[in-house]
Amino acid sequence: MGSSETEYSERKERGRVWEVFRRLSKRVTALIGLVIVLLFLISALIAPLLAPHDPYEHSLAHKLAKPSWDYPLGRDELGRCILSRIIYGARISLLIGLIVISIGIFVGVPVGVVSAYYGGKVDFIVQRFVDTMLAFPGILLALLLIAMLGVGLHNVMIAVGISTIPIYARLARSSVLAIKSRQFVEAARSIGASHLRIILQHLIPNSLSPIIVQSTLHMATAILWAAGLGFLGLGVSPPTAEWGAMLNGGRLYIRVAYHVATFPGLMIFITVLGFNLLGDGLRDALDPRLKT
Repeated sequence: MGSSETEYSERKERGRVWEVFRRLSKRVTALIGLVIVLLFLISALIAPLLAPHDPYEHSLAHKLAKPSWDYPLGRDELGRCILSRIIYGARISLLIGLIVISIGIFVGVPVGVVSAYYGGKVDFIVQRFVDTMLAFPGILLALLLIAMLGVGLHNVMIAVGISTIPIYARLARSSVLAIKSRQFVEAARSIGASHLRIILQHLIPNSLSPIIVQSTLHMATAILWAAGLGFLGLGVSPPTAEWGAMLNGGRLYIRVAYHVATFPGLMIFITVLGFNLLGDGLRDALDPRLKT
């Protein structure tokens, strides 16, 4: 009996995943976003195989060289291959995005769920703290935390991650408030299920859809913020290949060598656009109100 129930649950879950993908495939913009995101992930995961040159090998004799057959995107101010540095920079952007989202999910979601589930004074205290964090614009809060923690890749990830916690807390709270009064939650209470079991088995799994969508959209935001901090010189330390730092290094030569700053900037734009398109498509695919 238990085996048949497990198989039925697995088939049902596969059916849900297929339905989401089917609805996602109907949107051209979502498919474009999916292709961009997949190319970004592949570039980050197999960067050593894709990069045509060593991203840190420099040659001052060829600095600011224009795009050519051997160097498709040209060379930067130190004579390094821009294409190779962009490919390796995808690794830094992916790492930053994953750490930022992980901090937001694993801290913000439990805070929002507990706040909504228990309500009363717990909800009041937690939400006032969340309101205080939301009073600061996200990028300014990240700058404040970096000023306290110091400059560096790890501190950038921590600072941007902390700035996302109130967003996930609010999102999880609103989802749980809509779920906790439903019949299946009341049934779990009536049979004596503990608070922890209700939270882990009923509330969190049924509130994942908006969190998944938010994570996809916030991946773009995290990459954009990290690039902005790198552009300001508050991100990774040279000579690490990172898109924002590359953009900062090329801005001084924009008149004489446009390619040094243009291609890293285009990479940031395309990647952020891809995650936003995919996030919009997932939002529509996972929205139960759009199901027929």
